[in-house]
Amino acid sequence: MVVLSRVLLLALVFLVASATLVHAKGKKPAPEEEGDQGDEGDELVAEKGEKKQLEVGEVTYDARSLMINGRRQLFFSGSIHYPRSTVEMWPDLLKKAKQGGLNVIETYVFWNLHEPVKGKFNFEGNADVVKFIRLVQEHKMYVTLRVGPFIQAEWNHGGLPYWLREEPDIIFRSDNPSYKHHMEAFVTKIIAMMKHEKLFAQQGGPIILAQIENEYTHVQLAYKELGNSYVQWAANMALSQNAGVPWIMCKQKDAPDPVINTCNGRHCGDTFTGPNKPHKPTLWTENWTAQYRVFGDPPSQRSAEDIAFSVARFFSKDGTLTNYYMYHGGTNFGRTSAVFTTTRYYDEAPLDEYGLQREPKWGHLKDLHRALNLCKKPLFAGTPGVQRLGKETEARFYERPGTDMCVAFLANNHSTIETTVNWRGQEYFLPPHSISILPDCKTVVFNSQQIVSQHNARNFFRSKAANKFNWEMFSEPIPTIVQIPVDHKKPRELYHLLKDATDYGWFTSSLELGPYDLPMKESICPVLRIPSLGHAMSVFVNGEYVGTEHGSHAEKGFVFERPVTFKQGVNHISLLCMTVGLPDSGAYMEHRYAGPRSITVLGLNTGTIDLSQNGWGHRIGLNGENLQVFTKMGAQKVQWTKAAGKGRALTWYKTNFEAPEGKEPVAIRMAGMGKGMVWVNGQSIGRYWMSFLSPLGQPTQSEYHIPRAFITPGQNFLVVLEEQEADPKDIEILTVNRDTICAISTEMHPPHVKSWERKGGELKTVGPVSGASAQLKCPNFKKIVVVDFASFGTPEGMCGAYKPGKCDSPATRKVVEEHCLGRTSCTVPVDPKLFFKADPCPNINIKTLAIQVTCAF
Repeated sequence: MVVLSRVLLLALVFLVASATLVHAKGKKPAPEEEGDQGDEGDELVAEKGEKKQLEVGEVTYDARSLMINGRRQLFFSGSIHYPRSTVEMWPDLLKKAKQGGLNVIETYVFWNLHEPVKGKFNFEGNADVVKFIRLVQEHKMYVTLRVGPFIQAEWNHGGLPYWLREEPDIIFRSDNPSYKHHMEAFVTKIIAMMKHEKLFAQQGGPIILAQIENEYTHVQLAYKELGNSYVQWAANMALSQNAGVPWIMCKQKDAPDPVINTCNGRHCGDTFTGPNKPHKPTLWTENWTAQYRVFGDPPSQRSAEDIAFSVARFFSKDGTLTNYYMYHGGTNFGRTSAVFTTTRYYDEAPLDEYGLQREPKWGHLKDLHRALNLCKKPLFAGTPGVQRLGKETEARFYERPGTDMCVAFLANNHSTIETTVNWRGQEYFLPPHSISILPDCKTVVFNSQQIVSQHNARNFFRSKAANKFNWEMFSEPIPTIVQIPVDHKKPRELYHLLKDATDYGWFTSSLELGPYDLPMKESICPVLRIPSLGHAMSVFVNGEYVGTEHGSHAEKGFVFERPVTFKQGVNHISLLCMTVGLPDSGAYMEHRYAGPRSITVLGLNTGTIDLSQNGWGHRIGLNGENLQVFTKMGAQKVQWTKAAGKGRALTWYKTNFEAPEGKEPVAIRMAGMGKGMVWVNGQSIGRYWMSFLSPLGQPTQSEYHIPRAFITPGQNFLVVLEEQEADPKDIEILTVNRDTICAISTEMHPPHVKSWERKGGELKTVGPVSGASAQLKCPNFKKIVVVDFASFGTPEGMCGAYKPGKCDSPATRKVVEEHCLGRTSCTVPVDPKLFFKADPCPNINIKTLAIQVTCAF
């Protein structure tokens, strides 16, 4: 989305637009191979439906770029993690990535997904990494395989299996014999599997890069010499696998030769110190398209304009591979998210959680890729140069002297002030914080701040078929020392107790009080105080709910402190201690701890009583979990009653629902609920947490993805575990679309980048270059059924929230309807003659056309 107040400024761009080889045995690229191999770019081939095979073979590199069979390429990569979507979603995600101009998919390998139990491996379902990689190749894209096996990725335990934590004398990610043994065993297994399936490029497969470790620089100093030696060992171990492709280490300045050190960040064109050896290329493994969320966070975004600026800058400074982290974030199903991380992951990526194209981010980056592909030949064959054009402006260019081969990147680095620069005798207007790309050093085909692609807004609609609920409830039994006898003097450490098998662990004890122990005054009440290392805890005394407390991503620990009503005689204290994912970053992860540190009772006549060594019983998991009441078979093992009003804390709810109409993605909105988990037909869609509000007073995440693959025709079984007092009556099943599409264009808007192509080494127009226009295209072959908004003049707002400005043509809606209604796509010229005979606001020099329509079948 773009604010219209900036469009008028940005539109002015149109006014001025009218070698050492590794693994290569000394082989150098042939002269004809240094330039373009297909001037239009791979994404155009996909659009035209042409059959073009993915070129595979020997992968080498020098200081300028990676090469495949000695041929240089520009690489536009996107991270899509196979376990964060369903197998059924993979083909569509990859198709949209290819159409978006990508030619590489980057994914981690998830150790704790594949080896959850020591020596027992899982490569089924959405853990089938081989199937995923083959699908990538079918879609004519390469793969960067980030083996890790520590990956962070906001994934539970950073990808390390829990059992590794309990190996004797282990220290993660250091020169530690136990850790190195298990790490090497897993890496060897994965590389051997890839070789067996012939998935490396030299075998005819799509894998062109492999990564060992992950951002180790962040923790390296903590391990001192054992960190330095570990880096050397990890690199040599990776090289010894003989994968046949280059290895990389991200954010690792001391990556041992020939491993390539790469950049992670938002602006690697400015922040990357560069390869640590002169014969290595400049690669960007993580260009963060947004900010991942943790529960309690407010919304955060990263604009399409800023991403485009950073990529254009990177390629103008010798970069040849950028990877969008994430291109599709997806969903942390079940208990796979790291500590306090939301179930939704990188929803603001070019493909949102549901796999829908987020516009303009998806389209603007696609246009950028096309523009850069038009520059491929001079980028690789030209000599680089830099010319200062002003205090905050510069031209970076590549040209071959004596020829017309030239590409220029004109940059305005000022964040708020536009400017006009003179480049080789021609005036060029540059908006703030923008880069214009000139594939022939003359013609502006793209400006990072000027969005030509359409916009859209996401809609959630209440399903007509799915919301006929008949809720039933089952209250989880609150155990005491009778059911869970004392087994330890002190409370046990929570991670070690649960072993990542569940989020929940019971701690039970008792306190006997006489008549003189209790306060005599009504104004005095005993207080239960429990400092905890995290992550959350619900407290029950004599079976009654006292309250809940929790930490946060920034501060895992907390102090539970509530008044408690005790009775004479034996009082039962039951603590439900909870984890919300395991840590995924930092040094010495094997020494992180959670759970209660001490338990005291204040305010008794006899003074403060410390129950920390009173004797405690422990149980792993909930009764409902152990009985699997979230499955139809397990649900028959307990007695359910009709749900009426707010239920007691720690209650299970079940109902059936009809499959939502249509084929659009599905979500569940957990309105009125607190914290817990959701299952659909026995499959967990992840944790929800509605009661943890952001500083803006809203839940960080309200809607939770139910993949269509989890839903069957007819009746579906829905189970909710609610940890707090809540009423499920307001829960809704929703369908999701992005059928609200918009276009914004000014009178002086430039033509679309697809108006140009490179043929015979020259930049040429594709047919007649039309003037400014607003272009709309419905998704999934739907048609435009309603024009929701149309204004020519000075409209205000953004897609989904437009309003007319002071200058507005009354004829705009009629004009747009004539051009667009009933069509899958349409183009509306930005021609004042279409909208009025006499200009009602001649003082407005540049007018804007804003359109919002609804698409449907």
